[in-house]
Amino acid sequence: MQLMSEKGAAGGGLRERKKRATRAALAEAAVRLAAEHGAEKVTVEAISAAAGVSVRTFFNYFDSRDDAFVVIDADAGARMRRAVLDAPADLSPLAALREAMAAELAEAEQQHELWRLHAEVLHASPHLLARGVGAHMAAEADLADAIALRLRGHGGTGGDGPGLYPRLLAAVAGAAVRTSMDHWSAHQEEAAFLDVFHEVFTLLAAGLPAPSA
Repeated sequence: MQLMSEKGAAGGGLRERKKRATRAALAEAAVRLAAEHGAEKVTVEAISAAAGVSVRTFFNYFDSRDDAFVVIDADAGARMRRAVLDAPADLSPLAALREAMAAELAEAEQQHELWRLHAEVLHASPHLLARGVGAHMAAEADLADAIALRLRGHGGTGGDGPGLYPRLLAAVAGAAVRTSMDHWSAHQEEAAFLDVFHEVFTLLAAGLPAPSA
């Protein structure tokens, strides 16, 4: 699942907010058209028209048509990385990552339908699914690097990659988000998504104790 949120836009200028809004409109148009007609039948011209922009504008945001189906919000990873690095020093790495992800997922309930369609589009096309998995792995690696930098006091990467703990934490956090979304989707009437999300991270922080009988 690719993160998609307008959170973080408020911190930028008007031009930056407009750019994010345009990119989000293009990505949403691409996903909805692909869900309705099949990704292979959707053209850049159709996506651009649905978003109300020119084809030239489309290529200001995406290198190819397929990118619009796969990379919904290319800035989300950078925002989370910065949030992890800038989090208060007294937060644990898990808590810093939780807060960074929570900021991106603040609009998860409103975006749920689009995320569902996005997953359907990827799973209906093997080459898009492969690209989606690759994008997810790259985003996870970036988070692991940010965690490693935080642990080292932002003093540089050093060594050969982020190490076991940062890689594991980034992978576990990604699984926690997917688990939160899957559970909330099946029990929407019982709790808000962010409540489920925070409950999952509370369980992680506690070491995943077995539930009492």
